[in-house]
This record gives sequence, structure tokens and C-alpha cells, in this order.
Amino acid sequence: QLVESGGGLVQAGGSLSLSCAASGARLSLYAVGWFRQAPGAEREFVAAISTLGASTSYMDSVKGRFTVSRDNAKNTVYLQMNSLKAEDTAVYYCAAGTYGTSQMMYNYWGRGTHVTVSS
Repeated sequence: QLVESGGGLVQAGGSLSLSCAASGARLSLYAVGWFRQAPGAEREFVAAISTLGASTSYMDSVKGRFTVSRDNAKNTVYLQMNSLKAEDTAVYYCAAGTYGTSQMMYNYWGRGTHVTVSS
């Protein structure tokens, strides 16, 4: 089971740190992706990190602002979000599976955490 936390309301330009914790499974066995779904929009890829953290990938609009990292000892993956913009408002999901940008590569999903950025 994956559980996201850390969402909330923040002003534009602010920061939030999301966490994705796994229970009942070793998250270190999986790549982890972060995805988001804004109101009325399709769910989209945000960032991904490989099993040992050697590889990361980001969507263009968050490069330089978001950082994905993991602590396998804590069975947790993080998404640090800086310089937030109103267009970052969405429900953020973490997912475990095979490293990549496609949702189809991830088998296990959390229920999401809401991020609202006020302008």
C-alpha cells in the first residue's frame, strides 16, 4: 500500500514536500513515479526515480523546481516542490513499478494528496 502525504494549500512561490510511504512492501524493489491530475484534466507524469535513485526524470514544466528523492531505509520517496505556481494545483499520486514516464509502467498506486497553489 502506498500513502501520499504533505499536500496542502500554499501561496505561489512557496514550497511543499510530498512523501510517499509504503507499507507491507519493500519500496526499494520498485521505481517510483509521481503523477498529478488537475481538475478537468488527464493525469500526467511529473517525476520518476529509479530503484536506487541513480536515475531521475521530470516533466519539462517542473524541471529546476521539483526534486524527487528516496530513502530506501525509510521505505519512502519524496517530491520536493519549490517555486510553486498556480498551474501546479492538482491531486498528486505516487506509484510503484518500472522506471519510466508512462502510467502503464506502474502497478501500484496511492490515493493521492491535494496540492493547491493560490496566486
